[in-house]
Amino acid sequence: MKIKHIILVSFLTFGLLSFTTIADSTKYKCMIQMTNYTGEAAYVVISLINPDGEYEKTLYVQGDDSEWYHDITDWWKFYGKKRSNIDAITGATIAGGARTISVIDIENSKINAGYSIRFETAVEDQEYYTKDVEFPLTSETVKSKKAGSGFIRYVRMMPN
Repeated sequence: MKIKHIILVSFLTFGLLSFTTIADSTKYKCMIQMTNYTGEAAYVVISLINPDGEYEKTLYVQGDDSEWYHDITDWWKFYGKKRSNIDAITGATIAGGARTISVIDIENSKINAGYSIRFETAVEDQEYYTKDVEFPLTSETVKSKKAGSGFIRYVRMMPN
């Protein structure tokens, strides 16, 4: 009789859990509007920065020609050591005045936990901005618009 109860409870628990989804991360639409600069299209790297101010993860890369990644100097010091596969999170470079929308995935545990998101930009034969846009990841900022200080005019984020 006890074995039947254990089997029944196990079956019911498994059945309930199979219909329960636990969201470990949330997808966010991220629109980047560039300033009206002239020259080559910009490489933009979106990174998760830990509470100690260090790179933790690459969230997205606008620019799929890895030959130029070393021009994004600070990020390259992090990424260049690991050379993890980022093919699934890359897109085309962004020209001056253009805008692009990408979807980035952020772990829910990083929100309101001292983490930041950083947008770095580099344009061939022009400037490199380590913190073109950087802001703390909070419940409010992941639904906001932030101004850039380099090639980015602004970034707008919203849950997908």
